[in-house]
Amino acid sequence: MSDEVRVRIERACKRFGELEAVKNVTLNVRAGEVVLIIGPSGSGKSTLLRCVNRLETLSDGSIWVDDIPVSDRNADIRRIREEVGMVFQSFNLFAHLTALENITLAPRTVLRISRSEAEERARSLLDRVGLAEKADSYPSRLSGGQQQRVAIARALAMNPKVMLFDEPTSALDPEMIKEVLDVMLDLAHEGMTMLVVSHEMGFAKAAADNVVFMDGGEVVETGSPDRLFDSPAEARTKRFLEHIL
Repeated sequence: MSDEVRVRIERACKRFGELEAVKNVTLNVRAGEVVLIIGPSGSGKSTLLRCVNRLETLSDGSIWVDDIPVSDRNADIRRIREEVGMVFQSFNLFAHLTALENITLAPRTVLRISRSEAEERARSLLDRVGLAEKADSYPSRLSGGQQQRVAIARALAMNPKVMLFDEPTSALDPEMIKEVLDVMLDLAHEGMTMLVVSHEMGFAKAAADNVVFMDGGEVVETGSPDRLFDSPAEARTKRFLEHIL
C-alpha cells in the first residue's frame, strides 16, 4: 500500500431537500488501501459512494480521485467513470446481452477500443472471476453470484484505479456470497484501491485496512478492523456492533 492518496473526501455534504444524508465527511483513501464502510440503514454509506463516482453531486465539500475534481460541476464525467468502477447491490446487467457482451459494451463505446481487443480483455476477466465458460450465457441463465461476478468483471474492463462496492453480497443467497467475496479478496491482494459498503465481517478482517463506521450521515469512528471490532471507542459504534457481530 502506498502513501499516495487516491481518494480525498473533504467536508462532504449531501442534502436531499430537508434530509442531510451525508454530513461533513472527511476521509482519505490511499492507493492500494481497502476501506470498509459500515453503519445502520440510512446512515449515508451508499450516498457517499455514489458521490465518489458522481452518480450524486455533493451539496458542499469536495471529492478528488487522483487529480480529478469529482465534485466540480464541470468535471469530466466520462473520465470519472473510467477511473472509478462501481458494483451495485443489484447486478444491473443488460438482460438482452451475454456475459461477454455486457463486459465489452463500455470499453467499445466509451474507450473506443476494437471488438477483438474488448473481447480478449473480457474473456481474460471472465477467467479471472472464475466464469470463463459462461461467456455466451445470458444473465437469466446465471446464478446471482455468477451475475455479480460478471458485474465485477464489467467494472474492471475499464481498468479503473478505484473500485466501489455497494453492499455487493446483500442480494445473494448465503451459498453464493463466498464466491463473490473471494473475487473481492483477490482484488484486494492484488493492490486494488477499494471502498466497500458491506457488513461482511469476515471480508473486513481478511482484507480491510481501515473500517469506517457511519451513523446519521456522519463518520462516527474509524480504525483497523481488529481495533474497531474488539474495542470501539464510541457508544454508537458499540451498539451497532452488538447487533451484527
